[in-house]
Amino acid sequence: MKDSTTIDHQIRNPESAIRNPSFGTLYAVSTPIGNLEDITLRALRTLKSVDMIAAENVTHTRGLCTHYGIKSRLTSYNQHNRYAKTPELIKRLKSGLDLALVTDAGTPGISDPGVHLINRALEEEIRVTPIPGPSALIAALSVSGLATEQFLFLGFLSNKQGRRKKELKKLASEPHTMVFFEAPHRVKDMLSDLREILGDRQMVMHREMTKVFEEVKRGPVSHILKHLAPGSRIRGEFTLVVEGSGKEKAIHALSQETLGRIDELLAEPKMSVRDIAGLISSQEGLTYRQVYKECLVRKSPSEGI
Repeated sequence: MKDSTTIDHQIRNPESAIRNPSFGTLYAVSTPIGNLEDITLRALRTLKSVDMIAAENVTHTRGLCTHYGIKSRLTSYNQHNRYAKTPELIKRLKSGLDLALVTDAGTPGISDPGVHLINRALEEEIRVTPIPGPSALIAALSVSGLATEQFLFLGFLSNKQGRRKKELKKLASEPHTMVFFEAPHRVKDMLSDLREILGDRQMVMHREMTKVFEEVKRGPVSHILKHLAPGSRIRGEFTLVVEGSGKEKAIHALSQETLGRIDELLAEPKMSVRDIAGLISSQEGLTYRQVYKECLVRKSPSEGI
């Protein structure tokens, strides 16, 4: 019979009751999405201490390791070799070795082939520990100016136009802010489909976040598309933040408190209408368009919208 101390430890640490103590640990380590300084001290310590780092792109991760003097062994783990490589890595973990899983940028397991290794490790009762840090999803949302109290992350939609349009049609009435990832060679097609299916909504396009050539464009989808000139060579990875349909919020008029706040901010010459609309919509969970229109009405009542 187990003594009360052991039982109490397992209640407070339920994972210890099922995890084999002789197994190693799989660490899901978040790495910079651009600027190499965007990495935690814990992530650096973990990468230096593990027996092996499973990297989506070994060459890319080697640059990070060289920069910080990390000498742990690197091995490739990506969408092309994940099924063949997983048994080998699981075997290493079961032998007691600790492994770190990293993606090209940001947090592994999010729209990333690393989720396959994580799931297998969990099935084998191997401890999986997150080392939190940079995330393109959260970084883009934090400066979008769109409602962020609730949002929907959709990652990469289908690269086939017909299927992508069907996926977008299912989102036509989605009331919450949506976040997509997109590759450079598909971004114009994605935006064209988005405008056709969801309408000319407000959005924010982030390219090469935290890197030297970081670029952020805000406005209706049509405005963003004009920026992506025909025939131009598009580079970098994209994160697209798109406002929701607003159907839940649109049925309600703005409260008197919100209207009063708009009037106060409009009286301050330092803030533009766009800035005010972005601030209030983000803080109060309202649609940018609804607040923006109200700002225009209250700024120039005689002119209307």
